[in-house]
Amino acid sequence: MFEHTAILTLSCPNRPGIVAAVSTLLFEAGCNILDAQQFDDTETGRFFMRVVFNRLEGSQPHEAIAAAVTTLAQRFTMELNLREVTQKKRVMLLVSKFDHCLADLIYRWRIGELPMEITGIVSNHAREHIASTDLGDLPFHHMPVTRQSKMEQEAEIWRLIQETKTDLVILARYMQILSDGFSAKLSGRCINIHHSFLPGFKGAKPYHQAHERGVKLIGATAHYVTPDLDEGPIIEQDVERISHRDTPDDLVRKGRDIERRVLARAVLHHLEDRVLLNGQKTVVFTD
Repeated sequence: MFEHTAILTLSCPNRPGIVAAVSTLLFEAGCNILDAQQFDDTETGRFFMRVVFNRLEGSQPHEAIAAAVTTLAQRFTMELNLREVTQKKRVMLLVSKFDHCLADLIYRWRIGELPMEITGIVSNHAREHIASTDLGDLPFHHMPVTRQSKMEQEAEIWRLIQETKTDLVILARYMQILSDGFSAKLSGRCINIHHSFLPGFKGAKPYHQAHERGVKLIGATAHYVTPDLDEGPIIEQDVERISHRDTPDDLVRKGRDIERRVLARAVLHHLEDRVLLNGQKTVVFTD
């Protein structure tokens, strides 16, 4: 059954008959709906939907269903995506010296928690700087970045993304600001983990700033990358309590834990087609 399961996501201007049209199409194609979630944004007038279904014996082939869905999209002015779950997304990981998020994602991938194919790891530092992480046979690309070479290196990363047919780029604590042009190319398919419950303390040593201000909560935010630095659509966030007994090192340690779990949840949501862009926000269909 899993081999014939697919996920359909869509968004469009809200109007009567959308759910009925989708359900009828799948029924007539010989499919069974396993899960369906929907959201009507009354502020923008847009409708969002995620449907998981499987093809039963004697059903139409996936290609025929895709063609029917395309016709339906024209009728309702839909933005949609249809993917068989066996077609795992191809993911590239970018990292600098802090490799705790990288190590966590690779571990979750190895145990099957993250259904993806890793196309490569790119770092602006040499491999020995992340020697504590077992990369195995994963392709590693050292691409040092200077002020003079930044645009050249972004062009090389873009070439690598296209060459490997990468679907998603993850900035797993990649401490380089992407140019506006590069961010635009990766719109909706580049996730960053920010060491703060945005909006928050910006600049150097955010945890030390937070400590000096006596904060009681620290957090992390996973969001899509846009040309507006750290202001892209938010996918996932989490926080942790802090007391007066915590030192800056305690905050850094606790922050690493939050960053790992927030990024992993955001990545999984994206891999399972649970995230739909809604202007500057997201609709996230969780379980």
